[in-house]
Amino acid sequence: MSEPVICSAKGCQATAVYAVVWNNPKIHTPEREKIWTACEEHRRSLSDFLDVRGFLRRVDRL
Repeated sequence: MSEPVICSAKGCQATAVYAVVWNNPKIHTPEREKIWTACEEHRRSLSDFLDVRGFLRRVDRL
């Protein structure tokens, strides 16, 4: 049995249902993709945090 994927939001222990895909172009090559996982409750706050910094690439359903 595999372990459930947990949300990346600080202190959250909920099961993640989204992959928030991002890249910081100042330190990562263009093809590199970093992933934060997000539950339904934190999907928007995590993606908004990255989007205002210009790091958000996309949000995928797990």
